[in-house]
Amino acid sequence: MSKSSEEHDRPAVLREPAWSTAAVYVVAALLGAAAGWLLGLLAEWLVSLPYAPMKGPARLVDMIPGVVLPVLGALAGLVVGLIAQYEQLVIRLYKDHVVLTRKGHEQRLSREDIAIICRNGGKLVVLGTDGGELARVESGLDFGRVAATVAEHGYRWADADPYEHEFRLWVPDLPGLSDGANALLKARQNSLEDDNEDDARLLREELAHLGVVVKEEKRRQYVRTLGQVPVRKDERPEQ
Repeated sequence: MSKSSEEHDRPAVLREPAWSTAAVYVVAALLGAAAGWLLGLLAEWLVSLPYAPMKGPARLVDMIPGVVLPVLGALAGLVVGLIAQYEQLVIRLYKDHVVLTRKGHEQRLSREDIAIICRNGGKLVVLGTDGGELARVESGLDFGRVAATVAEHGYRWADADPYEHEFRLWVPDLPGLSDGANALLKARQNSLEDDNEDDARLLREELAHLGVVVKEEKRRQYVRTLGQVPVRKDERPEQ
């Protein structure tokens, strides 16, 4: 492959700025160190009192050398920073496909299947040509930068979901849905309440096979069905 061809196939990568990620680590480490230091002071104070709750655990903490607690707190802060970075969305735009990566889960979407990429609150939504959702992921990225990069690479961008008005709140046995769809939505509601994101994502995919699009807001599920006219790539969505 020639150098020019390699450069042409190189994706545009959208991720959190390096300074922002570094700031998360620094702030988390400092807060953790401060918490460790304060914990040491609190333990020392409790031990000095004639009567105090939690005096036994306080004695154990007070036996730890003073520098250790701030160091442990800083390490805990770094772990929090690592988790925050793990949860960040990374978008890679290729000429013929898009790759979304978050929480170790990678999703590849073919360009020919993508009608619109849009924003819905704090989430990035990728709509298919049949009106269904190919992806819906949390995003802390600058949507202005995302919109500009998406348009620059020939993908269609919309500032809002053109199907937003089609969603309705799901309740058990919601009319207009099959028994199978309602059963999956009930199971998904349980997954949301248990904070089981993996199961919720898998059930969302199963619902998509039944022609049901689902999203959640504050653990409430909203649904729409694929009875709408499909979105064509050359059509402009209503704003």
